[in-house]
Amino acid sequence: MDLILGRSGASKFYFDAPEFGCTETLFGGAETMPRTILIIEDEEKIAQWVYTYFEQANFAVRLARDGQLGLKMAQDQPPDLIVLDLNLPGLDGLEVCRTLRRDPRTSVANVPIIMLTARVEEIDRLIGLEVGADDYLTKPFSPRELVARAQAIFRRIDRTAGAQRVLTDGDLMVEVEAHQASLAGQPLDLTPSEFAVLVALLEHRGRTLSRSQLIELALGHDYDGMERTVDVYVRGLRRKIEVDATQPERILTVFGVGYRYA
Repeated sequence: MDLILGRSGASKFYFDAPEFGCTETLFGGAETMPRTILIIEDEEKIAQWVYTYFEQANFAVRLARDGQLGLKMAQDQPPDLIVLDLNLPGLDGLEVCRTLRRDPRTSVANVPIIMLTARVEEIDRLIGLEVGADDYLTKPFSPRELVARAQAIFRRIDRTAGAQRVLTDGDLMVEVEAHQASLAGQPLDLTPSEFAVLVALLEHRGRTLSRSQLIELALGHDYDGMERTVDVYVRGLRRKIEVDATQPERILTVFGVGYRYA
C-alpha cells in the first residue's frame, strides 16, 4: 500500500518525526557518503513524509520550510538534488529555481531540481521546466514515486558521466565525462536534462529523432513526463547555443517528427 500526499498533507498514518520547526535536518551515515537531497517544502506533513522516504532510501536529507532559507542552503552547501515546492511563502519555487540556475557557480547552477506543484494545468508544469526544473510531480503524489524520480535522475547522470567522450561542433564542446559544455571557450550553464538532450542530439547528428526517441535516449525509459517536455529543453538549449534562437542553425525542427542536430 502506497501513501499519497496532497496539498493538505492529510493522511491517516502518523510517525514520530523530528520537530518541523528545525531549519535543517541531516540523515544518513557519513561512512557511505550518501547523496544529499534538499527538500524545500512548507507543508509540514508532506515534508515529514518526503524526508522519511528519502532517508529510508539511504539519502542524506536537509530540509528548509521556506524559499529564502532553501535558496541560502542550496547556495551555501549545494546538494546533489533539490525537491522544490512551487507554492512557497515569500520567495516562491519559480524564483528559487531561476536564481539557482543563474548562479555563476556550476556546482549550484547545475543541481537537478524536481518541482512539486498543486497546479494541474499543463502550462504551469511547462513554466516550471522553462525556468530550469528537471522534472515535476503534481500533488497529490506518491513519495515513493518522488524517490524513484530522483533515483532515475541520478542514473541518467551516472550513465552520462561514465561515457568518457568529448563531442564537438565548431566552437561548441561537450565533455561528457565531466558533464561540462562550453561555447567559444565560455562555460554553458545547462541543467542535467538539457545536457542529456544535447548529448543525445550530438551523438545522433544528422538523424531526425522523435520526441519519444529523445526521451528514451536522453532521459531514460523510466522517465514519466510529457513528450512536450522535450520542447522545453530544446528551447532552453537554443537560447544557449544558437546565435539566434528564433532562427536555429544547430538544433533543427523537423515538423511533425521531432528534432535533428544539423
